[in-house]
Order: sequence, then structure tokens, then C-alpha cells
Amino acid sequence: MSKEYGSCSVSTEGAVATITIVPTTGVPGGADLHWDLGEVLCDLRGDTSVRVIVLTGTGDEFYVLPGKEAFGDPERWRRRADPDGAWKTFMGIVRVHETMAAIEKPIVAKVNGNATFFGCSLVFASDLIVAAEDAVIVDGHLAMGELGYGGPEFGLSTGDGGSTLLPLFMSPCKAKEFLMLSKPYTARELADANVINYAVPRHELDAKVDELVEALLRRSAYALAWTKRTANRLVADAVNTTIDASVAYEMVNFLQLARLGYDPKSLA
Repeated sequence: MSKEYGSCSVSTEGAVATITIVPTTGVPGGADLHWDLGEVLCDLRGDTSVRVIVLTGTGDEFYVLPGKEAFGDPERWRRRADPDGAWKTFMGIVRVHETMAAIEKPIVAKVNGNATFFGCSLVFASDLIVAAEDAVIVDGHLAMGELGYGGPEFGLSTGDGGSTLLPLFMSPCKAKEFLMLSKPYTARELADANVINYAVPRHELDAKVDELVEALLRRSAYALAWTKRTANRLVADAVNTTIDASVAYEMVNFLQLARLGYDPKSLA
């Protein structure tokens, strides 16, 4: 099986499907990873020949949004405020998280480079996480011009899934620091804190992921599928409880940013 999308591609080898995210600079106009990835995952869920999914990026980038120039473009905010654009992006986010939590196939995040914004959420939505040790993982929604993401006026609710997932991985105060202050971590720091499974040198990433995939394939197919479903009930409950609200709040933020003269630091 080989299927191409504007923002990602999926290919299969034996019982393993690999989803590769295209760098954002190479995504054609109109293509949206939030929507495309939901389509890919729904297709793979129904493909009984696939038992394990690997999610990775291209080159040395897992998924990184453009810098300040792109976020300063009013057209970006207008598209998110447009009904068609809003539906494709925000319902795409909901479908991705619902499917990643419920799909009966283990998903291994092969974090080959930095993961920001939606990329950060995709990492934590996966079942096993293996990352290049120097990869930076950060939810940049509230960076407010820091870390090279957006300008001082750029601040959004963490609607890509961070508010749903991070409280499952960290203590409440650490999760809120991660989200509210866009605190970046290297994969090594997260592995040392037992937040992700493995952080390895880049040249060892392929081998470590292959090792885990082969170990998963040696397990009973039905037992592995049902184990994921039961182990993920807490994740599925968190998605069902919070993802719609977090997506809706981010949508409201985009509408606010689309208004001239909006002051992101005022509640008035």
C-alpha cells in the first residue's frame, strides 16, 4: 500500500505502516496535516494486514511550524476563521486524537527531530515514543514571540491536544508549566524524567525503533490489540472529555487574532 497526501505519506512493508510527515515548508496550499493524518489513520484502522504504525518526520524534522514571518501573515488567521478552513483544521485535530487513542494498532513515534505545536501533541498521542536525544519537544502555542514562534501578539489556547495529553504524562504543575510557558525539553530530558520511552543518538534511532517494532510483531495480534484498547481507556476518556473544548477555545482565539487591534494580554 502506498498513498500520498499533501502533508504526509503512508507506505507499508509487511505488517508495518510508516506515516511520514512532510516538512511544513514543502506542503502545498490547502493541504492540512490535521485533516490528512485523520484520513490516513482511519484508512489504516480498517486495514487488517497492518499491525503496527510508525509515525515519523522527514530529514531532521519531525514537525515544526514556520517562524515569525508565517505567524505574522494575516491570511493565516483569516483561513482559520473561515468556516471551511476551520472545519478542516479543527475537526481534523479531533479525528486524529480520537483515532490515535482508539485504533487497535500500536503507534510508535519515531521522533527524528524537533516536534512543535501539533507535532508535540502527535508525539504524546503515540503509544511508544523513541526520539533523537537532542530533539526539542515543545508546545509553542503560548510562546508569545519567545523561542522563535510567532510575535509578542501570538498566543493561542493549546488546542492541538496538549491540554488533553500532557496532564497524563506529567504532574499537574509540570504539565501547566509545559503548556502555559511553552517550556521546551530535549528528548533526553524527557527520557530521564520517564516521560518518554527512549532518547538515543540520531544514528541509533532507526535501529531502536526497528527493535521495538519487531518485538511488537512477535506478540499475539489479538491480545496486543485488546491490550492497547484497555490500557488506553484513560487516554480515550481524556480525549472525549477535553478535546472538543480545547479545539473550540483555540478556534475562538483564531477569531480574536483575525480582528484588527486585538490585544492578547487583555481580558477586557
